[in-house]
Order: sequence, then structure tokens, then C-alpha cells
Amino acid sequence: MQNKNGAYHLMALAAVVLWGTTFVSTKKLLEAGLTPADIMFYRFLLAYGVMWICSPRIRWPKNWRDELLFVGAGISGGSLYFLTENSALGLTLASNVALLVATAPILTVILTRLLLKSGRLRNSLIAGSFIALLGVACVVYNGSVILQVHPLGDLLSFTAALTWAFYNIFLKKLDGKYNTLYITRKVFFYGVLTLLPVFLIRPLTTDTAILLRPMVFSNLLFLGLIASLFCFAVWNAAVKHLGTT
Repeated sequence: MQNKNGAYHLMALAAVVLWGTTFVSTKKLLEAGLTPADIMFYRFLLAYGVMWICSPRIRWPKNWRDELLFVGAGISGGSLYFLTENSALGLTLASNVALLVATAPILTVILTRLLLKSGRLRNSLIAGSFIALLGVACVVYNGSVILQVHPLGDLLSFTAALTWAFYNIFLKKLDGKYNTLYITRKVFFYGVLTLLPVFLIRPLTTDTAILLRPMVFSNLLFLGLIASLFCFAVWNAAVKHLGTT
């Protein structure tokens, strides 16, 4: 069992490492003219399309309560999370976003305790979480003690961390009833669906001159197939076997 848990720890670590590189890819796509909603839409649509091709069979959830949990997961881990994170990258430094999003594990521990009445807040867990956060700060700021505060962007970054914590809570409520790939596909579906109203305010970018540029196309492929399809699948599997905390 210990060896098996070790494998899931490595899966979670792989997802986190790959997600850490997405700040750079997203920043490049924003500079190329895509909006935060454009980036999230294309990466999730690509991931969902591949999953649909591999597993086209429709399977309905067991009840409407579970369906609402899937909607919540799609919003918290999909549309709302990426809109806030991607918007933050356009308003503040990528290092600020990386640091504030890194508070998600601490927020997850707190929400797990408050909402699920599990995951006891041990002193060692609290200390370890803050030491890890300090380590992130040392890396992203590279020894610099000059912090640049961008209130709106930083607030959006913290909001993204909070929504990701809620996503982990939704996963915990679903993982005992459905397999990992089914949950992941439903997250992508509702992530895309709940994003559509945003395009009533600002239409989706469909300009092929932008989308087919090698830099744009390659980064969208990376975000869709690696950072979304692969990382969400392995992360969801890890949370299912290791728990949210």
C-alpha cells in the first residue's frame, strides 16, 4: 500500500510541476492577443474532444445531486479558476500569481476541516504548509526582497487559489462514486459550458492568423493535451487515493 501511495504522490508531483510551467505559456498567449476566456476555452475544448474520441459512450450520473456536484467542479476547477488566474496574469506579475495560487493547499486543508469535518489541523501540517509556501516565495522571487503589489491582479490570484480549494472538495465528494476519467471529462464539459456566457460580453477569438501562429498553436496544444488532459487526470486520481489534504 505504501508503494502504491508513493506512486500517487509522484503523479500529483508531476501534475504540479507541469502546471507550474503554464504561467509562462499563458502569459505568451495573452501577449499574442488571446483573452483569458479564449485560452481556457480552447485548452478545455481540446482536452474534452480527445477524451470524447477515446471514450464516446454517454453515461449519466446516479442522481441530480451528483450532477450539481459536477457543475460545481466544472466551475471551480474550470471556468472560474482559469478566468481568475488568466486574468490575474494580465494584471500582475507571474511571480505574484504563482505565489498566491500556491496558497491553495493551505486553503484546501482549512475548507476540508470546515466543510467535510475531516483532515485534522495538526501543528506539523500547518508548519509544513507555511514552510512550503516560503519555499515557493524564495523560488519565484529569486532572492529579491522588493515585492510589487497589484491589488486587482493579486486579489484575482487569491480567488483562483480559493476556487481550486473548492474544486478539491467537490472531487472528494465524487471520487467514491465515479472513476477518474469520467469525473475529468465531466469537469471539462461543464468548464466549457459555464464559460460560454462570457463570450456574450467579448466574442471568442477565431482569427486563424492568430490561432495558427506556431507559438500560439504549440502553447495551446501544450495547455490542452498536457496541462489539462494529462494533469487533470493524474491529479484527480491522486486526490481520489490520497485525499484532499
